[in-house]
Amino acid sequence: MAARKPTSGPGGPAAEETLKELTYLAGALKAPRVIEAAARLGDHARDAGWSHEEYLAAVLDREVAARNASGAQLRIRAAGFGARKTLEDVDWTAQPGIRQQVAALASGGFLTEARNVVLLGPPGTGKTHLATGLGVAAAHHGHRVLFATATDWVTRLSDAHRAGRLPNELARLRRYGLIVVDEVGYLPFEQDAANLFFQLVSSRYEHASLILTSNLPFSGWGAVFGDQAVAAAMIDRVVTTPTSAPSRRQLPAAQPRHRHPAQHQRPTGIYSRSSSP
Repeated sequence: MAARKPTSGPGGPAAEETLKELTYLAGALKAPRVIEAAARLGDHARDAGWSHEEYLAAVLDREVAARNASGAQLRIRAAGFGARKTLEDVDWTAQPGIRQQVAALASGGFLTEARNVVLLGPPGTGKTHLATGLGVAAAHHGHRVLFATATDWVTRLSDAHRAGRLPNELARLRRYGLIVVDEVGYLPFEQDAANLFFQLVSSRYEHASLILTSNLPFSGWGAVFGDQAVAAAMIDRVVTTPTSAPSRRQLPAAQPRHRHPAQHQRPTGIYSRSSSP
């Protein structure tokens, strides 16, 4: 390959040829934003005396950041959130004591350790908002997320069971880093539905994370699933690990902005399954 001729200046003929070559290479790499970043940073790099390595690192950093942002938006759209709500929309001034604890969950550590989060409390206390916000944060961390109500999850599993593909469906769902199950307890389950839901929880045990919201304390889940033994086994898989006792952190739920003060209610708490007691 012939040696590259030096450019005659930022706008010279050689620079134009270089730009054409960059355009081709960026297209071959499926990295079209590289061209924009290279042009935008070029003058600054020259003026600041950047080395070639510093300039290359800055250009690639812009491309990686753009790809991550684009991927996160695709994951958020695919998650099926009823409404896109973020943790930034929570009015932390109403209950400032939980902000640091929720931020710890939003950092995504519970996902890498396949831990679960359960939000319990009466209606109108922001459980769905927090669950959605944590799901959106998980998508930004690169995790695939699915969101649906407990009733919708049971319908989905029932359809798969009738079609003879329940094991395949459970295996496919296990590839999602986070599944959000909203509104556990709003409607009681028949025995078959309860068993299917138990299989969903069990299939993710030690493999991937769940976020569950419920208007009932754990003591009321037996009535939801029609069987105290099934409910107890399910709760055990949600809040414990094989190597430790349950670790529970009780938090008051934060309220979404613009909620009327008369509607503020304090939920029972938020429980996170931890690997350490």
